[in-house]
Amino acid sequence: MFQKTHFMKTQDLLERGMNAASLKRKVISDNIANADVPHFKRSEVLFESMIKRALESEKIEASKAIPTRIEDERHISFFTPLDYRNVKPKTSIDYLSTMRADGNNVDPEKEVVDASNSQMQYMMMTERLNANFRDLKSMMRLA
Repeated sequence: MFQKTHFMKTQDLLERGMNAASLKRKVISDNIANADVPHFKRSEVLFESMIKRALESEKIEASKAIPTRIEDERHISFFTPLDYRNVKPKTSIDYLSTMRADGNNVDPEKEVVDASNSQMQYMMMTERLNANFRDLKSMMRLA
């Protein structure tokens, strides 16, 4: 019962976001550490766009104007919403770009900016998670 509440969905999304931000920080650190290694290709973490797509697919399913029905199990479904709980952060290696003559494509300045943004996102999610727990604690006291 409690698992399907808006509160729990928010908590779950914050936890998943924090895990993705932590992975992003590790990947960025690896990129910075290998900035001088010839032929090293930078990696990046893909999560925000995938989670956004999953959440938007839930909205589309909820607001579908024409209900669809499959008459035969062999038919292809019209629309299958993505479950945000199945979205996991993925690490992608950028093989297409090259910044230097030695084949390395790490831009240390960009990586530092990305690390700073990732750290701020992590701190914001931590603050929101703590605020949610404080709110829950105060509600439990009132009950």
